[in-house]
Formats: sequence, C-alpha cells, structure tokens
Amino acid sequence: MAINYALPLRIIQGVFAIIVLGLTAYVANWWGGHWHQFSPSEVNFLVFAAVWTLLALAYLILAPARFPTAAHKYGILAAEAVTMLFWFGGFIALAAFLSDRICFGSVCSAAKAATAFAAFEWLFFAFSTMMAALHCWRTRNTGVTGHDPKVEMQQGV
Repeated sequence: MAINYALPLRIIQGVFAIIVLGLTAYVANWWGGHWHQFSPSEVNFLVFAAVWTLLALAYLILAPARFPTAAHKYGILAAEAVTMLFWFGGFIALAAFLSDRICFGSVCSAAKAATAFAAFEWLFFAFSTMMAALHCWRTRNTGVTGHDPKVEMQQGV
C-alpha cells in the first residue's frame, strides 16, 4: 500500500513559500524605507525563490492532474531540482549575510525567521526531488514518460 505524500507535501511547500515571501517582502520594504536604498540581493533572491516556488507548484500540482502530457517525469524532476537549488542558495546566502551584521529589532527577527523557514523549505524540496529522481530511476527502462500512453488517440480515429 503506497502512501500518497504528494498533495500534503505540496500544501506545506506552498504555505512555507508564502511565509517566506511575506517575511522577506517585509524586510525588503523596511530596508528601502529606512535606508532609502535597494534591499540586499540576498533578501531579493528569497523573494524570487518564493514567487518561483508558487509558479512551480502550480505546474507540479496541475500538470499531473489536469494535463498529463505536460507532466513528463524529467520535466517534473527538473522543476523540483531547480526549485530545491534556489532554496538552498537563498537560505545559505541570507544566513551568511546576517552572520556578519549587527542585527536587532523586528526586521532582524523577520530576516532570521525567513532564513529558518527557507531552510525547511529546502528540506521539503530536497525530499520531493529525491522522490522524483527515484521515480525516474525506477522507470528508466519501462518507457513510462509520466502519462498513460493508452489514453492517446490513434490517427484516423
């Protein structure tokens, strides 16, 4: 009996992405208002990673359910792996940025919380990437591409 982990994991990934988006948007807004400069690129990259994740989750949830021909196993693996790498780079960059700064107040707490949530988001995507890679490995010689070829129509029908 297989456990279907995909949808609950996708929901958790979406919730964490929204949390990181809110926290990093707050930090970026504070930075621009307080220092009258552009916010640090480390913060901006996590804003990007969160928005990218929401778009990637739309593909990862909708493609297998509604558009099976668009849900190729290597396409899903690529979306998972790229998203995982974005989260890894983002949380490491922000943690390194915060480590050598004098940091206090609510904006500092928000940046540290964003770093922690981003690290957990990386772990969630590392797990789902591993599961996608295992699927690709197990079906490498079977001809399975991610959709059921029996559903395809033959020409002339």
